[in-house]
Amino acid sequence: MGSGKGATSSAQQMESSVQDLRERYRLELENLTLTTQPVKTLRFFLLAILQYIKRSASYLLAKGGWLMLSSTLIAVLGILLVTIEGPHEKHVEEVSQYVRFGLWWIALGVASSIGLGSGLHTFVLYLGPHIALFTIKAMQCGRIDLKSAPYDTIQLKRVPSWLDKPCREFGPPLFSSSHGSRVPISSILPQVQIEAILWGLGTALGELPPYFISRAASVSGRKIEAMEELDHSSSEDNGFIATHLKQIEHWLLSHSQHMNFFTILLLASVNPKSSI
Repeated sequence: MGSGKGATSSAQQMESSVQDLRERYRLELENLTLTTQPVKTLRFFLLAILQYIKRSASYLLAKGGWLMLSSTLIAVLGILLVTIEGPHEKHVEEVSQYVRFGLWWIALGVASSIGLGSGLHTFVLYLGPHIALFTIKAMQCGRIDLKSAPYDTIQLKRVPSWLDKPCREFGPPLFSSSHGSRVPISSILPQVQIEAILWGLGTALGELPPYFISRAASVSGRKIEAMEELDHSSSEDNGFIATHLKQIEHWLLSHSQHMNFFTILLLASVNPKSSI
């Protein structure tokens, strides 16, 4: 009997010490910021980066040998195609135009999502005006074949070729009525949807860093404050509507932990009206 009580007491003491260590660890993480402990924070950041690079290199060397070999061959082939002159130059230039076009609109989506503390919303600055200008031009000319190529859009230090071109250079209107040109929206949409999809993909990618930060905090044993508040408020009697709203929020937060990237892809499509 005495040995059983002693074992129970030692187990309780061990559990209490573990809880104390977890609480101390949680407080240290909360106080570890650039404003309170800048040197220690930067030191841990550099150590984490080095550890991540080391793990990535070890993984690639162990399991990604073919991936590294194929990536190296593709990089060498790309460098040769760019540096060597020949009849393939026009094709390389065309591919580079498409790559710049895709990276430009994806980068704008990422910038709109993360904001960088400036409230930057690239839909209002770039994508929205681009769609509006193309729609106005299509209505004026009665045609939708205005672009010389899919990448003929607004880009950095570049204006689309169709913007200042007179309508007579495109040819006679293909859509016309007694009230003038009436181009249906269903015909305009395919001309601008690639840019919109790439921009939306960028907004989803911009939401990934907060997701990984939250996931790391969750893995380290820290409970989300929002979940704690919902758990606390769910036990209170706040009325029928408030109770059901809390249940919906609790369901969304609990299930979003398991949906991962697909949840971000679904919820990261920014509504411009709420972001202005």
